[in-house]
Amino acid sequence: MEQTDKDERIPNSANDLTRRQWILRLGEFVALAGVSGLVPEVAASLAAQQAGQASSFALPPGLYEPSQDHLVHALSSGGRDWAPPPGSETEYALPGSAPYEPLFFPPEEFKVVTRMIEVLLGKVEPVAVPQAAQWFDLWLHAAPGVRAAAQQLDPRHRALTVAFYGENAVRELETAHPDAVALVGIRALSDLSSKLYGRDFLHLTDAEQTELVTTASKAEVGTPVRKFFELTRAEAIRGYYTSAEGLKELDYRGNAYYGDSPGCESKS
Repeated sequence: MEQTDKDERIPNSANDLTRRQWILRLGEFVALAGVSGLVPEVAASLAAQQAGQASSFALPPGLYEPSQDHLVHALSSGGRDWAPPPGSETEYALPGSAPYEPLFFPPEEFKVVTRMIEVLLGKVEPVAVPQAAQWFDLWLHAAPGVRAAAQQLDPRHRALTVAFYGENAVRELETAHPDAVALVGIRALSDLSSKLYGRDFLHLTDAEQTELVTTASKAEVGTPVRKFFELTRAEAIRGYYTSAEGLKELDYRGNAYYGDSPGCESKS
């Protein structure tokens, strides 16, 4: 009996599930059954089928479905506060105490971008503005690597990605050059500032900066300054509403698992 228990805890290969993971995986499908209408027998069958197929057809982790490591860890947390295990696909990037060093923009241009994002977002918590600016800088820094990875995707994985996200989304990753748009666009914004006000963007008054951003938003479609405005606005919004402050503003409660039902706090 002792030998049997020991064997159950040791996977046969790197792709096998431990018994505990299999039980938690089954719990995943049972949890999904509650919102999808699947009967428990079907959920159990799906769990067993996925466990059997894990080693026969493996996609790049985290691209097409939520990380199983994340869910296993969440379901085993018992409702306690937790963070994903170090090194997992869903490990959080904790904010550092040192000042952020931009990876894409030169320091002076990063200040321009940060101020432009502040104008675009309006009245938000001050901590959210540098976070959105850092997201924009990191996103642009990663753009060449993302583009190269998309262009080198295995044909089978590309076909699956197209089926899931659509041809346009995949083609966008393969061909878009937001890094080039940003480099040309921020210089176009500087030229426009000098032309209209005779000063650099950072030396304008708050009202002039807002007016300049508005002018950029109304520039002819396809011009460098208009494309830069649209790119910055889109990523400022994305960066803000995926930050802690932005999610709080949305009162976002999704993607959460509870070990125990939180229940209703009202006594009436």
